[in-house]
Amino acid sequence: MLVAGSLLAALGVALGAYGAHGLSLMLESLGYQDSLDSRMAWYETAIRYQMFHALGLLVLGVWASSIPSPWLRRAGYCFLLGILLFSGCLIVMAFADPRWHKLGAVVPLGGLSLIAGWLAATVAAAGQKRAESGE
Repeated sequence: MLVAGSLLAALGVALGAYGAHGLSLMLESLGYQDSLDSRMAWYETAIRYQMFHALGLLVLGVWASSIPSPWLRRAGYCFLLGILLFSGCLIVMAFADPRWHKLGAVVPLGGLSLIAGWLAATVAAAGQKRAESGE
């Protein structure tokens, strides 16, 4: 989780910098002037969620190193899958021909995976709390 979180955060910074400095020109050169705002918004959302969950993976990695829990592993896998489906599909949609916009149907599955990751982390936290209180 620490390695994946670190790499995804580094990639998020690099992609964010590209989005701020070169993305609109590239999209215009591809002929996407009419949908530039939507594509920029998809890209920005993808990178924002990638960064949040890369940081989440780092937190899970540190947490799991002190308290091994299958729920923390599950949360990490859910975050990885969610980043791939949610952020990955949005990034592809930002760059690709409109025929690829059907990937928009996959994006909510990525969102559900991210939510499942947070719920798995909640179960891990509740279990840790019970263990600490002796229940």
